[in-house]
Amino acid sequence: MRASDGEREQVATILRAAMTQGRLDLATGEERLASAYAATYRDELGPLTADLPDGGREALARTPEAIAEMKRWARRRAAAGAVGFAVLVGLGVLLVASGVHFFPVLPLIFLLLFIHGGRRWRGGYAHRGRYGWRTSSRGW
Repeated sequence: MRASDGEREQVATILRAAMTQGRLDLATGEERLASAYAATYRDELGPLTADLPDGGREALARTPEAIAEMKRWARRRAAAGAVGFAVLVGLGVLLVASGVHFFPVLPLIFLLLFIHGGRRWRGGYAHRGRYGWRTSSRGW
Protein backbone atom coordinates (compact mmCIF):
# COMPACT_ATOMS: atom_id res chain seq x y z
CA MET A 1 0.00 0.00 0.00
CA ARG A 2 1.29 3.45 -0.88
CA ALA A 3 2.27 5.85 1.89
CA SER A 4 0.48 9.17 2.20
CA ASP A 5 2.12 12.54 2.79
CA GLY A 6 0.63 12.54 6.30
CA GLU A 7 2.20 9.18 7.14
CA ARG A 8 5.58 10.32 5.87
CA GLU A 9 5.27 13.50 7.94
CA GLN A 10 4.38 11.48 11.07
CA VAL A 11 7.52 9.38 10.70
CA ALA A 12 9.57 12.52 10.06
CA THR A 13 8.17 14.05 13.27
CA ILE A 14 9.12 10.90 15.20
CA LEU A 15 12.63 11.03 13.75
CA ARG A 16 13.03 14.72 14.62
CA ALA A 17 11.88 14.03 18.18
CA ALA A 18 14.36 11.15 18.45
CA MET A 19 17.15 13.43 17.20
CA THR A 20 16.16 16.08 19.73
CA GLN A 21 16.28 13.52 22.55
CA GLY A 22 19.69 12.31 21.41
CA ARG A 23 18.49 8.83 20.41
CA LEU A 24 19.73 9.41 16.86
CA ASP A 25 22.83 11.32 15.87
CA LEU A 26 22.59 14.04 13.25
CA ALA A 27 23.94 11.99 10.34
CA THR A 28 21.69 8.98 11.01
CA GLY A 29 18.69 11.20 11.61
CA GLU A 30 19.18 13.14 8.39
CA GLU A 31 19.64 9.90 6.44
CA ARG A 32 16.42 8.47 7.89
CA LEU A 33 14.55 11.72 7.25
CA ALA A 34 15.58 11.60 3.60
CA SER A 35 14.44 7.97 3.42
CA ALA A 36 11.12 8.85 5.05
CA TYR A 37 10.37 11.59 2.55
CA ALA A 38 11.48 9.36 -0.34
CA ALA A 39 9.36 6.39 0.79
CA THR A 40 6.71 5.27 -1.64
CA TYR A 41 5.16 2.41 0.33
CA ARG A 42 4.11 2.08 3.97
CA ASP A 43 6.43 -0.91 4.41
CA GLU A 44 9.40 1.39 3.86
CA LEU A 45 8.44 3.63 6.81
CA GLY A 46 8.34 1.00 9.58
CA PRO A 47 12.05 0.10 9.65
CA LEU A 48 13.00 3.79 10.02
CA THR A 49 11.62 3.90 13.58
CA ALA A 50 11.79 0.19 14.52
CA ASP A 51 14.88 0.56 16.74
CA LEU A 52 13.39 3.45 18.74
CA PRO A 53 11.56 2.75 22.03
CA ASP A 54 7.89 2.02 21.29
CA GLY A 55 8.59 2.75 17.64
CA GLY A 56 9.16 6.39 18.57
CA ARG A 57 5.52 6.94 19.50
CA GLU A 58 6.33 7.95 23.08
CA ALA A 59 8.74 10.59 21.85
CA LEU A 60 6.02 11.84 19.53
CA ALA A 61 3.56 12.05 22.43
CA ARG A 62 6.01 14.35 24.21
CA THR A 63 6.29 16.86 21.40
CA PRO A 64 4.93 20.35 22.10
CA GLU A 65 2.14 19.85 19.54
CA ALA A 66 0.92 16.62 21.18
CA ILE A 67 1.11 18.12 24.66
CA ALA A 68 -0.85 21.17 23.51
CA GLU A 69 -3.47 18.88 21.96
CA MET A 70 -3.82 16.89 25.20
CA LYS A 71 -4.21 20.13 27.17
CA ARG A 72 -6.92 21.34 24.75
CA TRP A 73 -8.68 18.00 25.16
CA ALA A 74 -8.50 18.30 28.97
CA ARG A 75 -9.89 21.85 28.87
CA ARG A 76 -12.80 20.78 26.65
CA ARG A 77 -13.52 17.87 28.96
CA ALA A 78 -13.42 20.11 32.05
CA ALA A 79 -15.76 22.63 30.41
CA ALA A 80 -18.24 19.91 29.44
CA GLY A 81 -18.14 18.49 32.98
CA ALA A 82 -18.69 21.90 34.54
CA VAL A 83 -21.71 22.55 32.32
CA GLY A 84 -23.20 19.14 33.07
CA PHE A 85 -22.63 19.55 36.79
CA ALA A 86 -24.16 23.06 36.76
CA VAL A 87 -27.24 21.80 34.93
CA LEU A 88 -27.75 19.01 37.45
CA VAL A 89 -27.26 21.35 40.42
CA GLY A 90 -29.65 23.86 38.84
CA LEU A 91 -32.22 21.10 38.41
CA GLY A 92 -31.75 20.19 42.07
CA VAL A 93 -32.28 23.80 43.15
CA LEU A 94 -35.49 23.96 41.11
CA LEU A 95 -36.73 20.76 42.72
CA VAL A 96 -35.95 22.07 46.21
CA ALA A 97 -37.70 25.36 45.41
CA SER A 98 -40.80 23.48 44.25
CA GLY A 99 -40.97 21.57 47.52
CA VAL A 100 -39.61 18.24 46.35
CA HIS A 101 -37.07 16.76 48.73
CA PHE A 102 -33.84 16.52 46.82
CA PHE A 103 -30.60 15.11 47.99
CA PRO A 104 -27.76 16.01 45.60
CA VAL A 105 -26.99 12.41 44.73
CA LEU A 106 -27.35 12.80 41.00
CA PRO A 107 -24.80 15.65 40.67
CA LEU A 108 -22.40 13.84 43.01
CA ILE A 109 -22.64 10.62 41.01
CA PHE A 110 -22.10 12.58 37.80
CA LEU A 111 -19.08 14.34 39.29
CA LEU A 112 -17.53 11.10 40.58
CA LEU A 113 -18.01 9.31 37.26
CA PHE A 114 -16.60 12.29 35.40
CA ILE A 115 -13.51 12.45 37.63
CA HIS A 116 -13.00 8.68 37.37
CA GLY A 117 -13.25 8.84 33.59
CA GLY A 118 -10.65 11.62 33.43
CA ARG A 119 -8.25 9.70 35.63
CA ARG A 120 -8.70 6.62 33.49
CA TRP A 121 -7.67 8.52 30.38
CA ARG A 122 -4.78 10.36 32.00
CA GLY A 123 -3.57 7.34 33.95
CA GLY A 124 -2.18 5.47 31.00
CA TYR A 125 -5.22 4.39 29.04
CA ALA A 126 -5.03 5.33 25.43
CA HIS A 127 -6.12 8.52 23.73
CA ARG A 128 -6.28 8.66 19.99
CA GLY A 129 -4.44 11.82 19.20
CA ARG A 130 -4.06 13.87 16.09
CA TYR A 131 -1.39 11.48 14.87
CA GLY A 132 -3.86 8.62 14.48
CA TRP A 133 -2.31 6.14 16.89
CA ARG A 134 -2.65 5.73 20.58
CA THR A 135 -0.59 8.14 22.60
CA SER A 136 -0.10 8.34 26.32
CA SER A 137 -0.44 11.54 28.29
CA ARG A 138 2.18 10.62 30.87
CA GLY A 139 4.50 13.38 29.66
CA TRP A 140 2.53 16.35 31.00
